[in-house]
Amino acid sequence: MPQLTTPDGRYLIVRGRLWRTSNPTLPKAERQRLVDALMDARRAVKHAKQSNEVEALADARRDVDAAKHALGERGPVWWTDGAQDYTRPLVKNSPYAEWYAKRDASPCASS
Repeated sequence: MPQLTTPDGRYLIVRGRLWRTSNPTLPKAERQRLVDALMDARRAVKHAKQSNEVEALADARRDVDAAKHALGERGPVWWTDGAQDYTRPLVKNSPYAEWYAKRDASPCASS
């Protein structure tokens, strides 16, 4: 099932909450390199938690954060129109509330 994205492509909606998407202008190879780095860092977080390695956990979390910043999912927004960042609020409490409610009520909402 495809991930639900706001009409402007800026956010994914996960369990009713907005999460900023990656910068769509990143070259495909660069994006893939960064996604691979993010996945490696997430695996390192898991391993450090399992092995109770405090310093390794801190390093891995820094790597996750660095990859997310490079992808545009955190830090300065990647769009240039000056629009505010609405990462993390519930969709119903955002400027996307009306669109989401209409989409949710639509008989074709599952597509």
